[in-house]
Amino acid sequence: MSARVPDGITSLTSKPHEIVERALELSRADGCVVIADEHSTANLRWAGNALTTNGVTRGRTLTVVATVDGKEGTASGVVSRSAVTADELEPLVRAAEAAARGAGPAEDAQPLVDGVAQSPEFTEAPAETSSAVFADFAPALGEAFARARAGGRELYGFANHELVSTYVGTSAGLRLRHDQPGGTLELNAKSPDRTRSAWAGRSTRDFKDVDPAALDAELAVRLGWAERRVELPAGRYETLLPPTAVADLLIYQLWSASGRDAAEGRTVFSKPGGGTRVGEKLTELPLTLRSDPDEPGLESAPFVIAHSSGGDQSVFDNGLPLTATDWVREGRLTHLTTSRHSAGLTGLPVAPGIDNLILDGGEDRSLGEMVTGTERGLLLTCLWYIREVDPATLLLTGLTRDGVYLVENGEVTGEVNNFRFNESPVGLLGRATEAGRTEMTLPREWGDWFTRAAMPALRVPDFNMSSVSRGV
Repeated sequence: MSARVPDGITSLTSKPHEIVERALELSRADGCVVIADEHSTANLRWAGNALTTNGVTRGRTLTVVATVDGKEGTASGVVSRSAVTADELEPLVRAAEAAARGAGPAEDAQPLVDGVAQSPEFTEAPAETSSAVFADFAPALGEAFARARAGGRELYGFANHELVSTYVGTSAGLRLRHDQPGGTLELNAKSPDRTRSAWAGRSTRDFKDVDPAALDAELAVRLGWAERRVELPAGRYETLLPPTAVADLLIYQLWSASGRDAAEGRTVFSKPGGGTRVGEKLTELPLTLRSDPDEPGLESAPFVIAHSSGGDQSVFDNGLPLTATDWVREGRLTHLTTSRHSAGLTGLPVAPGIDNLILDGGEDRSLGEMVTGTERGLLLTCLWYIREVDPATLLLTGLTRDGVYLVENGEVTGEVNNFRFNESPVGLLGRATEAGRTEMTLPREWGDWFTRAAMPALRVPDFNMSSVSRGV
């Protein structure tokens, strides 16, 4: 017989904290974690200097983690479903329990986190975005369309704003809530014959700090640079990597910084002969690579939200408080990512991943000033299609896109062909000779998964352009 549904818990419109509480009440497992994610998005898309579509969406995802104690250890089962209504709640909880009972002991089993104070807003309604987030941005975008049309260029792109309210409740007593806003803007300018293309992107929390006119002006300059075309062969070139490209490379480095994998000898952070490279100098520049849930403008969840276990993430760590963590401090490797379980295996400190990444410690110089100080080299716009070649060295390959420019005697003198590159972000940090001013940026390749980043431009004296690419 199904359990009675309390008044007020009747549909998808039920309050998230009530859904969490009811799921915990229904649980018959030894332990239970319930995560309710309330999603809302608003977006605009445009092509050829005109808006094409806009929309607003709403949704809910509910994740139940059931843990079952046994003679050989604790097993866990995880089930996630979208648009869960009250009638579907008990079957979801039972499915998670069945998954746990059908599984073997969980390697990462730990006592559920307790002793964390309840979030004051836990019982409040979820935050939501709407088309109102574009109230100032949309008119400014229309003005940018007019300027672009008059200047003989076409603008394409999209703006997306998302707000996710996450509620975490556990049988150990945790009642936590986090609201995560996030916005991205990608703007592409093309010549009417489509032979020239330039891209710019921005990350934002609310679109109040995004200026379409400034972005259009930046792209107009880049299209002007591309009027002169220079063909260059593959080779190693002094290269200026803009913040977006640095972000894409270092985000992948962070994703590859597993403490357990390093301790087991499988990554670039493994020490020959055993152990990890924690404590080693990675670069002579005084750079610090860090994450901080309280970083102004890049705020992220202050506690672990884990919908599944894998690598150095564990569902048993849900609710574990997160604090500012230096991954590299003044050039020296200081932390690798760990869960409570993998920290115990490796002897490393507990250091879960955090949803932002900042590289600072460079000089107070803009990318433009770094161009002025370049005798001859390449200026990139962005990287894409990044893939791993060799985990032992973290060798990555990928392509340049939407503009590679030749710098001569401190000035951009033309656009060159695109390239395929082969480089390791760890190697690049070790060879970089200059880092500029840190600024918020949007990773182009990883922007669908990781948007909160602040990076400087980097000067690399011998960036490896391994072959020529014919892409635009």
